[in-house]
Amino acid sequence: MNSGPFVLLDLDDTLLDFKKAEARALSKSLAEMGIHHDGKVLDRYSVVNLLYWERLENGEITREQVLLGRFVQLLEEMGSKADPSELRDRYEVNLSQGHYFVDGAEELLRTLFPVCRLFLVSNGTAVVQQGRLKSAGISDCFERIFISQEIGVNKPAREFFERCFAQIPGFRREKAIIVGDSLTSDIRGGINAGITTCWFNLRKKKPREDIVPDYSIDKLSELPPLLAALYGVPVS
Repeated sequence: MNSGPFVLLDLDDTLLDFKKAEARALSKSLAEMGIHHDGKVLDRYSVVNLLYWERLENGEITREQVLLGRFVQLLEEMGSKADPSELRDRYEVNLSQGHYFVDGAEELLRTLFPVCRLFLVSNGTAVVQQGRLKSAGISDCFERIFISQEIGVNKPAREFFERCFAQIPGFRREKAIIVGDSLTSDIRGGINAGITTCWFNLRKKKPREDIVPDYSIDKLSELPPLLAALYGVPVS
């Protein structure tokens, strides 16, 4: 076990390209059910899905309401009488298969693995994330993998992070940083937990005045130099 900083990495749209995987899984699931659509449906689902997850992060709805409700709304907007439960089940199966790396993700893990203590922190559904991690072959890069469905609490709740920290030997809050693409989940969560935050702005989103990260990057290649400056990590 190395003595480097504790680096908590998000999975979706931080290491693995979720938007691409999402579009593929939804398109395949609709086709399997004989539901015709155009590209606008995929874009609309992405918006609906994000809104449902943000409502979960705010404590407004349950995980079960997210997983089914987004498909209820999508099918209603499409004017389809198809079963949203069937679409949910097919989507989860298809999403769990295969993966797409974010540019620079594999190189980042190779660079940080020898000199940092790496942990994965994800709000995704356990069976889906486990399937994607297996496909990507990156599970061994992490000392521990924390998925909110298994932890019992979702990011950005402080309790999610406290439960994670309790399972990390020798954890030191002052040497911990979370890196993720979501202001409402990763950055707000890191702030709630009292650790350093780094926003990976993959999609070039607008900043928010109410959620301000300590650092921001838009390429994963920018993270090793940042860690070197903050913690003296010897990166090549």
